[in-house]
Amino acid sequence: MKALTFHGKAAVIYETVPDPVIEEPGDAIVKVDVCAICGSDMHPYHEREKGLDHGTVMGHEFVGEIVEVGSEVRHLTKGREVFSPFTTNCGDCFYCRKGLTARCVHGRLFGWIEKNNGLHGGQAEFVRVPMADSTLLEIPDGVRPEEALLLGDIFSTGYFCAENAEIEPGGVYVVVGCGPVGLMAIAAARELGAEQILACDTIPERLALAGKFGATTVDFKEESVIDFVREKTDGRGADAVLEVVGSHAAGRNAFELVRPGGIISTVGVHTDTRLSFTPAEAYDKNITYKVGRCSARFYMQKLLPIIQKNTLDLTRVITHRASLSHGPEAYRMFDNKADGCLKVVLQP
Repeated sequence: MKALTFHGKAAVIYETVPDPVIEEPGDAIVKVDVCAICGSDMHPYHEREKGLDHGTVMGHEFVGEIVEVGSEVRHLTKGREVFSPFTTNCGDCFYCRKGLTARCVHGRLFGWIEKNNGLHGGQAEFVRVPMADSTLLEIPDGVRPEEALLLGDIFSTGYFCAENAEIEPGGVYVVVGCGPVGLMAIAAARELGAEQILACDTIPERLALAGKFGATTVDFKEESVIDFVREKTDGRGADAVLEVVGSHAAGRNAFELVRPGGIISTVGVHTDTRLSFTPAEAYDKNITYKVGRCSARFYMQKLLPIIQKNTLDLTRVITHRASLSHGPEAYRMFDNKADGCLKVVLQP
């Protein structure tokens, strides 16, 4: 089959690799209909996270059709259209039973093989899915493949971020970063009842889309976000800050923007060794800091009814489509934010 594979810093190659096969009785093989490039794919792409084996098939966002199942798969059959979270889930461990599927003791991340151990990803014609019964969900009627694709990662992550912000009517909420997850966080905050959402970024196209999702926007190259937020809150600061970037600067901005007693909810993939503020600063401000990987499998099921209501046009974040064969060029475009690129969907 054809796939996009990792070969070092900024080196993704479209090449022929072996077809996946059933290795365990709970496996399914999915023929990929659509997949996507995610911001977290940039971490191995730039080797900010070390260890990915060369030749690993990239990607953890995919939707497709089941073409083969193992002997112990009970709830899925060939021909079903399914979508997947970015990690596998057993459905039965302590954490899965609590809904914290991100910490499944048997879970593995798609698109990460290190020292020959792990899973190939979904930026390919086919993908092997272990623990298929508890990992995959069938796409119900009325849900488009692209919507299911967003549920498998970025909408679930944005909603998780907004939920952790403990949204209440009358509160003031700031979203730091208007990339795909930030935009999903804005949509989720609206869904949860937020009336005042301030979104900050520097890219005009992203700010414009944030406005369409219901936020008041601030270009922090043009004006002080801190002054803007304090002006809106009688000098206090935001009730909660939703930080989706994962950088030291974004973390510091979140701390400066949140009011005493407020919440910082962060879902950005941080690779720093220290927080952007000290324990003493956190103590002196009485903040609550919520952080972690989204339990996408849990949220996929929880959020399906919202998608089925058809009141949110989440697919507006998809700005570009390309064939899988043009994946290397799509990675470069996504990385450079060229041509207003926000979210790229690939089709094998």
